[in-house]
Amino acid sequence: MNIKDIIDSQKRYYLSHQTHSYKFRKEALLKLKKAILRLQPEIELALKVDLGKSSTEAYMTEIGNVLFEIKQSLKKLKKWMKPKKVSSGLANIGATSYIMKAPYGNVLIISPWNYPFLLCMSPLIGSIIGGNTTVIKPSEFAPNVANIVKQLITEIYSEEYISVITGDSQVANELLNHKFDFIFFTGSNKVGQIVLQKASTNMTPVCLELGGKSPCIVLNDANLHLTSKRIMFGKLLNSGQTCVAPDYVYVDSKIKDQLIEELIKSTKELYGENPLIHDDYGKIVNKKHYNRLLNLIKDQKVILGGYGDGERLAPTILEIDNFDNILMQEEIFGPILPIITFNNISEIEENLINKPVPLALYLFTNNKKMQKHLLNRLQFGGGCVNDTIMHLINQNLPFGGFKDSGMGRYHGKTTFDTFTVSKSILKQTTLFDIKLRYAPYNDKKDGIIKKILK
Repeated sequence: MNIKDIIDSQKRYYLSHQTHSYKFRKEALLKLKKAILRLQPEIELALKVDLGKSSTEAYMTEIGNVLFEIKQSLKKLKKWMKPKKVSSGLANIGATSYIMKAPYGNVLIISPWNYPFLLCMSPLIGSIIGGNTTVIKPSEFAPNVANIVKQLITEIYSEEYISVITGDSQVANELLNHKFDFIFFTGSNKVGQIVLQKASTNMTPVCLELGGKSPCIVLNDANLHLTSKRIMFGKLLNSGQTCVAPDYVYVDSKIKDQLIEELIKSTKELYGENPLIHDDYGKIVNKKHYNRLLNLIKDQKVILGGYGDGERLAPTILEIDNFDNILMQEEIFGPILPIITFNNISEIEENLINKPVPLALYLFTNNKKMQKHLLNRLQFGGGCVNDTIMHLINQNLPFGGFKDSGMGRYHGKTTFDTFTVSKSILKQTTLFDIKLRYAPYNDKKDGIIKKILK
């Protein structure tokens, strides 16, 4: 079937109401879990070929997260689906009010290449538990993962329920020309704007998970050994190709040299003296991105790294003087960590408050007053205090961007809410009727209404 036929068949299937029941959704999740476990070696191999991920990193950052999310959804789905009773208020005496969660209908998921399995499957879980039909467009830049996703989905679901459509940006563009009931996109800010523009022509709601320049702010009371270890873990995971990776370090000038020394130590502890031959160190997704990263560090003050082998780029730490540096103009999305300093706390707000809103912010300090101050004053999607990345795996924390870094949230219960529509219902009694609301009105009615609604 062509794209139009697939979408039309999914809309018809949705209207049959087969996807709506708890039993159907539960069985669909169980099928997905079973297939992932069966194909786990093939999934790991695809991630290795496309991104150089070790089996441990592949499981820790992708496969394991998906399996855990399925487990949590199976455990809590029935509760999430149950209508929620709310107060009817004094103005609706005798009524029962509740919120129903209904599917959107036909959903489009467009996923990226950096976590190509996780970011296909995680929103798919949301679409399934929401009771929708789904079209998935995986990234063409991770072709082996795209193929295994297509194989997996084709083996366990009918095309009229869930379909995987592979191809390049032209295929994505064609999909966006069709009317879906909801679109979930993960990728760059630039493409996100196109998705939003296309969706607006059909009044289609969207969830946009984008990126941005996520800062690591290090105050002078931070535990530098632990800080450096956690910064480099977050930065070098997937060779820096992570939407919430620490993009740069903004450190108090008084501790800059000590921090740099610790960052170098931590990098070597993680991946040895020559990361390019380390089994756990991944590669840059393709030559285009590799060359882009090399151009970014050209003529920079490199302290560590700055070299590669055509596929892998060594962890690179460098110093920059100001926010006008080319490294500060766009998200780096690679294993390059610029260090920039501030002299006093006021500079942090002055220099960050008018920047595009990042997806994450990482603050390293044990000063609770400063934690509260900076977290309240700076805008960002989510983040950590004295850690990096780890907020992403907590299913109890809604994950997503804000302004420049996206819109909408998911993970855990929030995923279910994102892929469903809230229907507000008021069920009124027929045993009696309050005549207060009906005309004609008089002073007595007017007084009572004002008391109730005051």
